[in-house]
Amino acid sequence: MTPDDLLAGLDAEQRVAAEALLGPVCILAGAGTGKTRAITHRIAYGVATGAYAPNRVMALTFTNRAAAELRGRLRQLGAGGVQARTFHAAALAQLNHFWPVVAGGRAPELLPGKARLLGQAAQLLKLKLDTATLRDAAAEIEYRKVSGLGIEAYAKAGRPAPGNLKPEQLADLMAGYETLKDERKQIDFEDVLLATAGMIESEPTVAMQVREQYRFFVVDEYQDVSPLQQQLLELWLGDRRDLCVVGDASQTIYTFAGASSGFLLGFERRWEDATVVRLEQNYRSTAPVVAAANELMRGRQGSLVLHAAQPEPAPTPAVAGHPTDASEAAAVAASITASIAAGTAPESIAVLYRFNVQSQALEAALTQAGVPYRVHGAQRFFDLPEVKQAVLSLRAASVTVSGEPLFKSVSDVLRSLGWSQSPPEGAGAVRDRWESLNALMTLADQAAPGTSFRRFTDELLERQASQHEPTVRAVTLATLHSAKGLEWDEVHIIGLAEGLVPISYATTFEQVDEERRLLYVGITRARRRLRLSWAETGTGRAAARQPSRFLAELGSRIERAARA
Repeated sequence: MTPDDLLAGLDAEQRVAAEALLGPVCILAGAGTGKTRAITHRIAYGVATGAYAPNRVMALTFTNRAAAELRGRLRQLGAGGVQARTFHAAALAQLNHFWPVVAGGRAPELLPGKARLLGQAAQLLKLKLDTATLRDAAAEIEYRKVSGLGIEAYAKAGRPAPGNLKPEQLADLMAGYETLKDERKQIDFEDVLLATAGMIESEPTVAMQVREQYRFFVVDEYQDVSPLQQQLLELWLGDRRDLCVVGDASQTIYTFAGASSGFLLGFERRWEDATVVRLEQNYRSTAPVVAAANELMRGRQGSLVLHAAQPEPAPTPAVAGHPTDASEAAAVAASITASIAAGTAPESIAVLYRFNVQSQALEAALTQAGVPYRVHGAQRFFDLPEVKQAVLSLRAASVTVSGEPLFKSVSDVLRSLGWSQSPPEGAGAVRDRWESLNALMTLADQAAPGTSFRRFTDELLERQASQHEPTVRAVTLATLHSAKGLEWDEVHIIGLAEGLVPISYATTFEQVDEERRLLYVGITRARRRLRLSWAETGTGRAAARQPSRFLAELGSRIERAARA
């Protein structure tokens, strides 16, 4: 693509962002405003004009899925040589490269998780901890490290200890975990960032090589950066100024894990000559959905005012109350059944909630209604037995088959595994298997013109490694946190009652505001239709609930149905 081609499809603000190639750049990008399009076209434009050598650009993000999407888009735009990685992946590559030179021998073994080692540390301290407490203790270790706190400083910060642990017991547990880890020459994911930062900071030759390799940095979702990641970014950058950050303070939903929007909000103060671009034209959602999102975030620090690019009439978001969680789930299932009957594809519908446990009533109601669904974040697509088998078979066939159209090559392999152009009737395991194989067939249909069979399988293996899942024909059930970065035509957000959203332990202004931002993320996932609901009671003898305060704040932006 020529430089003019790369700019042609951008709006005025996106084009300003794409043409700002040098120096500090801050792109404040609201939900649905095309931020990924803006930054990938910016990088590709820099490569196409010769301003960037592709191997000297590092695009950083926070999930393997997001990194894989960036790499795929950059490849399509002619900038396939650009590195697009998570902070951890970039740091781990550098750690493995420099460790033998700096410390001698191989880098320490990377722990796949903290739970087992934490359990062993607890046993040595004669602490009886359940799985949930160990999981929460692991989260506190991660928070401590990414916040740049030693164990003593963390203890003084006054964060509540998980489960029935006392603060001093938690401190001892953290110390015991670190001792076991060091004795076994192991490191955890946070240590990867700490060790890489330490090497760059203390070894001038390492710093020189790293800064020689990468000159231009782009950081996506910058509102989610932690103090430790910011420290590492500054060490990578050195005294250079070619840094582009992209983010939205209204989508900061991980402060409990150490993320801080302060780095995004303070970017202009740090870089007084920075180019600042505001992307506020929303291309995802209808005007009523955008209006509800704006109303929720009105007057909040760093909030952007979105403008809907879709002018056509659209339904006002609706809210309904229900007597119980079960009746709420049944009403949602009935509404989804009607939408599918009217022609909405199941994969274009999602139900979002605050806690994983809230999916149970939904799963029962959708099963009874005969609606296919998938729980986002449950068993991963590429871990399904039929998908593993299909990927291996496709890869093996791509070595021997060439010259045929991609559709024929892929369909021949999938047919041998039980796929057909027409789906089997009814629900059940046979239909689930067909849907999985059909998702792989759909990827072949969506491949760029001229893609070879071998190239297709290379991209499939890359998707498998990064868990970049294809679309499956099923309604998505997901937590509000896990829905970030995704979108659907129709979104149902359930459980909008006090104690759930905002969560009961959100007692300070900052904690309640994070719950507000979490709901904002949920609302802005909807393209066309948004339905909100809550239930007066849960299971057992739970106390009666009140509707979320956020529903009252939305006022006339939502249509209130009679109590079901």
